[in-house]
Amino acid sequence: MRGSFTHLMFAALAVVLTACGGQAEPAAPPPPEVTVSQPLVGEVMDWDEFPGRFEAPQTVDVRARVGGYIQAVHFRDGDYVRQGQLLFTLDPRQAQASVAAAQAQVAQAQAQENLARTEFERAETLLEQGFLSQSAVDLRQANLQTAEAAAAAASSALREARLGLEFTRVTAPISGRVSDRRADPGNLVAGGSSAADILTTIVSTSPIHFAFEASESILLRYQRSSRNDRAPLRVRLQDETGFRHVGYLDFSDNAVDSASGVVRLRGVIQNSDGFLRPGMYGQVQLAGAAPYQAMLVPDSAIVTDQARRIVYVVGANGATEARPVELGPLVDGLRVIRAGLQATDRVVIEGVQRIMQPGQPVTPTNGRIERVQAQGGGAVTAAPAPASSASFSVAG
Repeated sequence: MRGSFTHLMFAALAVVLTACGGQAEPAAPPPPEVTVSQPLVGEVMDWDEFPGRFEAPQTVDVRARVGGYIQAVHFRDGDYVRQGQLLFTLDPRQAQASVAAAQAQVAQAQAQENLARTEFERAETLLEQGFLSQSAVDLRQANLQTAEAAAAAASSALREARLGLEFTRVTAPISGRVSDRRADPGNLVAGGSSAADILTTIVSTSPIHFAFEASESILLRYQRSSRNDRAPLRVRLQDETGFRHVGYLDFSDNAVDSASGVVRLRGVIQNSDGFLRPGMYGQVQLAGAAPYQAMLVPDSAIVTDQARRIVYVVGANGATEARPVELGPLVDGLRVIRAGLQATDRVVIEGVQRIMQPGQPVTPTNGRIERVQAQGGGAVTAAPAPASSASFSVAG
């Protein structure tokens, strides 16, 4: 009896030891969850980006055409002035006296001309009647011609005097933004030459130019694609996030700088409100190619694998596959994929960090790729690439 009980205890103990000594295999973790979407297909236009500054199409130093004392100033510093608008008035009294003297000289010359003409006509009559010689007639004819020349000279002097009086009114030669006055009423200023005193300056601002420099390779690409003339461009100011000031390329310099290898380019931008001013700094995007169809994915979906850039796609069996891709510019938060993807591929757009290796099974959830609108009416955000960005519109 006691032996049977002891045997049973040893058997039970063996079972317990066996159970404690062996370990069951752990269950495999579930596949990680990721969000997938097909690439967004849209029409893309590449843009090359450059720094530059705004320039005035016209800049004029306002000088008086005659010297004199400033009598009055007829504008406020910084005003917008129209062509022909009165800016300064010089003391006109000396010019008025010159006009009066010139008018008197004209009257005297006309009287001499009338007398010489009368004498010449009388001499011709006497010559016909035989009472005067031909030489005497010729002398009176010469006197008439001299008097006519003197009358013409007097008339010219009168016109010059009237111009001098007119030039005591200094008007705006162009429309634009005027600077501050450089001389106040009561000051004597010199005029009539390039060395005359500058009274103020005027710059035209509507439209306005944007000047920048591009490399020779960029110029060659534009010339070969026939886009170096009136190519679209847009400018972003340093405190703006979007390229909202649009225009077109209107000028490229006639030579490439041999020292720096760059060429000067210039665009035209409308500026009806006068907000843009010469000297302002900005970034310009210049359309680099005709619009084309492209695929776009979020920049966060791209993984760096040594020297390659890859994205993960999910196959029909739920396994991931690494696809090397060729990247294009960044537009509206999305990266252009130039090669390596198909429009029907399911790209992992969220949860890429959960994929440990290609071929790993995942649990995909359908998502949607959307463009990120920049401020300023859908303007394109600046691309991190050094000289390239793009914009696009979704197909369909």
